[in-house]
Amino acid sequence: MAQKIFNAFYAQSGGVTAVINASACGLIETARKEPNIGKIYAGRNGIIGALTEDLIDTSKESDLIISKLKHTPAGAFGSCRHKLSDPAENEKEYLRLIEVFKAHDIKYFFYNGGGDSQDTTNKIAQFSIENDYPLVCIGIP
Repeated sequence: MAQKIFNAFYAQSGGVTAVINASACGLIETARKEPNIGKIYAGRNGIIGALTEDLIDTSKESDLIISKLKHTPAGAFGSCRHKLSDPAENEKEYLRLIEVFKAHDIKYFFYNGGGDSQDTTNKIAQFSIENDYPLVCIGIP
């Protein structure tokens, strides 16, 4: 029996650095080789892209274009400084994320950024566990 293929979501957050696009490149190139991952969506302007369902389908870009991210300045997919509050204070945002992830069959979440971004990754991981949505959450520093 073949294993089901799920999609991934990647987003950048916080102040963009000289290496943030290189991290995106590495993630997208690696995920493209993973047989259990289908499409890799990037959120336009960080987690806001997921909340507004503004997703960039990176599979529409060639391997050459993705490889050029290594040398592209700024944040190719946009960034934000939107900090998710505690789920007990604003469950609506978390429910919206799960709704969007379900709609796009997303089971892998990668968030690239600093301390607040890692906190967001952890909050989403905990919320998905508590709400029985199987989501692998990985923070990329």
